[in-house]
Order: sequence, then structure tokens, then C-alpha cells
Amino acid sequence: MRILILGINYAPEIISTAVYTTGLAEMLAEAGHDVRVITAQPYFPAWKVMAGWPRFTYRSERPRSDLPKLQVTHCPLYVPTNPTGARRILHHLSFALTALPRALWAALTKRPDLVMVIAPSMMSALAGIPAARISGAKTWLHIQDYEVEAAFATGLLKEDSRVGRTAKGFEAWVLKRFDRISSISGPMLAKLAEKGVAASKVFELRNWANLAKVTPMTGRSPMCEELGITTPHVALYSGNLANKQGLEIIPQVARLLAHRQDLTFAICGDGSFKAELTQLSEGLDNIRFFPLQPLERFSDTLGMATVHLLPQIAGAADLVLPSKLTNMLASGRPVIATAEPGTALAGEVEGCGAVTRPGDAVALAAAIEALIDEPALCATYGAAARARAYERWDSAAIFARFEAEIQHLIRTKDQTPVAASEGLKDHR
Repeated sequence: MRILILGINYAPEIISTAVYTTGLAEMLAEAGHDVRVITAQPYFPAWKVMAGWPRFTYRSERPRSDLPKLQVTHCPLYVPTNPTGARRILHHLSFALTALPRALWAALTKRPDLVMVIAPSMMSALAGIPAARISGAKTWLHIQDYEVEAAFATGLLKEDSRVGRTAKGFEAWVLKRFDRISSISGPMLAKLAEKGVAASKVFELRNWANLAKVTPMTGRSPMCEELGITTPHVALYSGNLANKQGLEIIPQVARLLAHRQDLTFAICGDGSFKAELTQLSEGLDNIRFFPLQPLERFSDTLGMATVHLLPQIAGAADLVLPSKLTNMLASGRPVIATAEPGTALAGEVEGCGAVTRPGDAVALAAAIEALIDEPALCATYGAAARARAYERWDSAAIFARFEAEIQHLIRTKDQTPVAASEGLKDHR
């Protein structure tokens, strides 16, 4: 099959959506398919184009010599240093505009069988839809998070504003124009029904854990010594630092637990919220900031944790299922998430750690203490986390269903997803 993928985030970015878009493209190429990716210059999570990359020109490459059927084109785009709501819209629109000519050229010369658009951002559909029309390809939209509703929940956009109404209208327009629409959790799929998407178009395509590269550690991680962490316990957050995650609760909890001489809060990451988060942490000796660690040290980094912290703001836990959760579970360490009961995030963490209500610093502090003071309970939750990663987040099983559904979509006129109901039954 010939497959064209459009998505704003891709390797060499090493976190969030980029990891899974890159993984899908590489797995498709490894399976023998001809894959063309159109993406942006790498900029995330620092919101700055990486050093060594051209700011205003395109760059095409075959990034892996062992995958000659994988070609990637990086497009220039506007990257705001302060990504407010309006600037984010311009950011995503700039990528759609620079991706459009490359997508149309790929449609004319490569004649893809499938055009796949990754959201965020749905604006990439402005390039994907015409490319599919020109080539006669089937269309697939994969939703990693509901960016419009997340923008409302985090205050980046006001729902009743002209821009907010336009964003909702654009989302509705996009959803009507795809043959398949997938997302990463049961509640996120249910939202598609609320938005009027026919069940026959819906497919569950979960993110996955890197079970080969992320392995549970016995004893203390060598990363602790390398980073100068001397306490026996670490409460770890590793990933993007953005306002939609409720990260401001971490300094609040660190203050509440400042008396614990045996505990360090470690934050490994970068992003638009880093400066504010650092300011909120002033005067605290028990909280440390580190850059994102390289992929080859990923497992050791996750292994530093006595507990993983996964904050989320109220109202966002069914709009976004954080991609970092999969590898937290794979590391065999307990996860403490902030989420309302009954949400997708709460359901995934249940039995593998603890869930406290968003914004409740006292409850989160108590949950951390309860786990680090009970090593046996910590070990039980950690083992359950690793088992859940195998049960629900195995990449081979997820990819096999995905590939089968693509083949079914391309080769038949039947629009019913053959594996969708099976995926929902197995993984909800």
C-alpha cells in the first residue's frame, strides 16, 4: 500500500504525539508499505525550531537506511515563543499552508491509497483532504486529543467567542470528510458519537508502550547519581510542560511535603509553562528541574521514580489521554494521576497507583506519602502497572489491528471497521 501521513509533530522530537506518528510510519514501512510523511520542522516542546534545521525552507530525507520505503518531508512553519490561543491557530495554519503543495505533489506523483491526518492539528486536513481527492485515496483522521475542547478547558479560547465558534464549526466540517476516524480511548471515541460521527466510521487506535526499551529496574537507577539526586524517593514528572496539564499542583505539593527529607520532586521536560512552573517553585529545596533526557536513557529516567506524577486539569481527562502514561506503566512504577472518577485517565490508572481530584494538593500529597511509606504496596502497584502495559498497550497487537483495518478500508467498499468493536471490547 502507498500511504501519505500528515502530522505536525515527528522525530527528532522525542515526546508526545511525535513518538506515535513516527512509530506508525516506521511500523508501516517495516511491514513493506510505501510511506510518505509530511511534517513540520522539529520545534516541540521548546517552541523553538531545533538547532541545525532550516527555518524557512523544506527538508526531505530518508531518516532510516534500513527503511528505504519511508520518506519524510519537514515543512517550515511559524513557531510562536509564547503560544497563546490566537498564535497557536496561526502556528497550525502555517503548517497546513506549507504542507499543502507537498501533499498535492505527493498525491499527483505517488498516488497514495490512504491519506492519514494526525490531530493535533485538524488544520492539517486542509492539506490532506484535497490530496486525497486528487489521488482518489481513502481518508483517515487520527485524534490524539480534542484540541478545540482542550483549548476551551484551558482558557486558550473562549467557547462563545467568534474564534471559538469558528473552531467548533471547522471541527464539524473536518469530521464529515473522513472515511475513518480513530482515537486513543473509549471515552474519546464516545465523544465522536456526541459530535455526530457514525459508529461505522469509528476505530480505536491506542497509543502503545515501548515494552522492549522501557523495562522495570531493580534497585536504584543510575540516573539519580548522574543528576545529583540523593534522596531515597523520587516523585517524577517527565514530559511536556504545558498549561493544560495542571502542573502548578506539583510545587504546591512540594511545599506541603517540604518536611520529607527523603523525597525529591524531579521534573524532566521543557515547554511553554516551564518559566512559570520554575517561578512557582522558588524557595523549594525539594524540587529539581532537568532537561528531557535522551532516548537511550529513557528507561533509566523512568526508573528513577518511586512514583510517577500525572497531573491533569479538571475537564480535560476525557479530551486527552496523556501519551506519557503508557511508558510510565511500562516502567513498573506506580502512577498517581489527578482526574475525576469515571474518566478515561482514572480508569487506566485504577489498580496501578492512585487517583486524586484535580487541583487537590492535599490529597495528592497524602497519596504520595501513602505509597512511599508502604514499599509493599508500591511494589504491588508497580507490578500491576507493568502487567497492564502488556495487557492493553502492546505495540504488536495494536499495529496488527491497525494494518488490517487499513487494508480492509482500501480494498473494500464496506465502511464498517472490522476491528473496531474487537478493539473496544479488549481495551476499554
